[in-house]
Parts: sequence; C-alpha cells; structure tokens
Amino acid sequence: MDKKKKRLVVGMSGASGAILGIELLKILKENPEWETHLVISRGAEETILQETTYKLEEVGVLADKVYSNKDIGASIASGTFKTEGMIVIPCSMKTVAGIASGYSDNLLLRAADVVIKEKRKLILAARETPLSTIHLRNMLTLSELGAHIIPPMVSYYNKPANIEDLNKHIVSKILDKFDIEVEGFRRWGEE
Repeated sequence: MDKKKKRLVVGMSGASGAILGIELLKILKENPEWETHLVISRGAEETILQETTYKLEEVGVLADKVYSNKDIGASIASGTFKTEGMIVIPCSMKTVAGIASGYSDNLLLRAADVVIKEKRKLILAARETPLSTIHLRNMLTLSELGAHIIPPMVSYYNKPANIEDLNKHIVSKILDKFDIEVEGFRRWGEE
C-alpha cells in the first residue's frame, strides 16, 4: 500500500514578494512526499504579473491542485479535509487582518480559519514595512492563536551571492517548520 502524501495548503496574497510563493511551490513540486493545494488572491494575481516573469498558469502548474479564491465550498474550506497545515506566502496585512478577525469571506481566509480551528500549523510570511500598531496587534492575536509569523527577512550569515540565494534561504526557513529539508539550506553555525 502506497503511503499517502502529506497535504499542504499554500496561499498567496497581494503583498510584495510573489516570487517567494513561487519558489516555495517549486521546491515542494520536487518533493514527492507532499501534495500542494494552492489558492491565489486577486491581489496576488496582480503582484505575480507585476513582480515576476511568470504567467498565472505557470504558477498554477507548480501545485497539485489549484482553487479559485471565490470557491468557498472547496475541500480546503473544511476541517474534515486533512492537511498538515497552511503557509500564506506572501501574506498581506489585509490577509493578516482577515485571518485575525475571523473574516472568512474568501477561500484563502476560510482555509486559514480552518487551520486555526483544527489546531494545525499556520505559517504567515507577513510582508509590510513599516509595521503599524494595527498590524502588530493583528499579528500578536494570530501568534497567541498558535500561528507562526515568519516575515521574509534576509539573513547574511549564509553569504548569499544573489537574490535567488536570499529567496531560497527565506523559503527554506519557512519549510523547516514542516520538517521539509531543502538542499543547500545553511543553518547558523553549520559549514
């Protein structure tokens, strides 16, 4: 009997940093143990087109299953659909606010709400600067609910040679929360 793949929901919202979500999907596509379920907000669609050379269809083929953000009745909107959790990358402050307040008016927000209520792992790559008091309060609320807030901040101890190295390091740190090892990820103190 084949071992079932682990399911991971990936949400992309309209913050800058669309390439991070794409890089995460590319890494997961190469990992046969994982099945990805992708939902992209309207803002993320625009950001993908503005910030990258990718077409939306090219991003979609990186996932095992793609959902319309309007499909509030999709499988990932139910707690009975078993997943390991969800990563929202990048995660806009609008999305942070929606998740923090339980305002689930689209599939991305509903899927995150399900992850919280089912006490599964929720990772938010929150993207904004500077952060207002409202942003910080919303992130504190989510942290108190068990979400991991992992802003995509660059690290220099790994001596990145280019932007791709920076992106890969950030994505590797996020995937590490699901015990997914990324080849070439350099941890502090390791050579």
